[in-house]
Amino acid sequence: MLQHAPRGFLVFWSAVTKRIIPGFGWKLHGDGKTIRPGDVVAPEERLSWLQTTGVGMQHVVAMFGATFLVPVITGFPPSTTLLFTGIGTLLFLIITAGRVPSYLGSSFAFLAPVGAATAQYGMSGALGGIFLAGLGLVLVGVIVHCAGPAWIQRLMPPVVTGSIVALIGLNLAPAAWGNVQEGPVTATVTIVAMLVASVLFRGMLGRLSILVGVVIGYLVAVFRGEVDFSEVGDAGWIGLPELTAPSFHLGTVALFIPVVLVLVAENIGHVKSVALMTKRDLDPVTGRALMADGAATMLAGSGGGSGTTTYAENIGVMASTKVYSTAAYWVAGTFAILLALVPKFGAVVNTVPDGVLGGAGTVLYGMIGILGVRIWVQNKVDFSNPINLAVAGVPLIIAIADYTMMFGEIVFTGIALGSIAALLIHHGMGLIARWRGTDPGYEDADPEAIATPLNREDVEYLDGGGRLDDDTSGR
Repeated sequence: MLQHAPRGFLVFWSAVTKRIIPGFGWKLHGDGKTIRPGDVVAPEERLSWLQTTGVGMQHVVAMFGATFLVPVITGFPPSTTLLFTGIGTLLFLIITAGRVPSYLGSSFAFLAPVGAATAQYGMSGALGGIFLAGLGLVLVGVIVHCAGPAWIQRLMPPVVTGSIVALIGLNLAPAAWGNVQEGPVTATVTIVAMLVASVLFRGMLGRLSILVGVVIGYLVAVFRGEVDFSEVGDAGWIGLPELTAPSFHLGTVALFIPVVLVLVAENIGHVKSVALMTKRDLDPVTGRALMADGAATMLAGSGGGSGTTTYAENIGVMASTKVYSTAAYWVAGTFAILLALVPKFGAVVNTVPDGVLGGAGTVLYGMIGILGVRIWVQNKVDFSNPINLAVAGVPLIIAIADYTMMFGEIVFTGIALGSIAALLIHHGMGLIARWRGTDPGYEDADPEAIATPLNREDVEYLDGGGRLDDDTSGR
């Protein structure tokens, strides 16, 4: 509608919005309707508002399945999480000055620590842990903004990052099995539907295999009488979602430290991927991206939402549409906020039964685990090196068996102990090997390598019209 307004108003509107919100003044790409072969809509550009709105809503659909599974699995209010993902996305765009197109959805890295913290301290205690994880990410972002990201690459080379990502997924296996036992038939249907959808469909439906599988599993659960709709009838059509204040406990600190490491790798990987796709140098805003995601996570933890991260599903949408406009993400964030203000919608999401969650968890947790392996493969980690072998092997056993140690009020579980072990083994064994002159070449072949949700080959494949399989590395 704005493109039909008087020219003087548009000039005034552009001047005001550019001053209030960085990156809010977008240039119209071409005629605003078509994208010529070989062209892309840059972050500072936009199509017509009608098309931009359509792309923005597509981004919401793309993140939908994965984002909603996190609060449903952890028992958080889904509408509250959706509200904070929308607000967090807008905050991310402001802090990064509109240079990094991204949607902030629920991070799967929080599942295990939130589950453990909730069991010990309730939902408010878990929210306190989420808030602290966000604060930690903000601090890392400040350091990266001032000193650059090279020190992170030295601290967490691909062998370490891959181990931490893998152990988080594998540590959740018992949780998936517990839900599967509550509805084995429904869980099996959900698993099969998700797997078949990922290879049967192309384009958007293929990227939404998680959502497709959950919907099919949900319909089977309804047919089998496993869904209780009583809360849906009681819910209103318009209203604020449920908000919960956090509480802080020393015992949650160790649970959430590994999450910060994963979020650092995910965000840096996202920025690198978008830089490749848009052919821009985004290294100067890497620190801002980390600070933005940290601030969004703190905000979510302060009100009852799930921790956030940049989403690979939305990278796939940008690659397939060739639209990298941040205007589409402003639409997406706003649409998510409006949707969160419909309590009846959240009540429907909250009726997803255990069988569906168990099936979805089996696939997703396994994918998270294998994403760690993917990081090793992409970065050509040499497992003939005894240091790399130990960094990969020992932490995985610690996480799978869920080793536990207590130091006063602080409880270190499998994920925390495994992550600490990966760092100590890599740097400790490397230090000893260099001191003794027995270093077998512990450094990775590419000193600049770091975990990325999309590598260069993925980007070239997508630019050629291919479809990236569903990826949970952005969670």
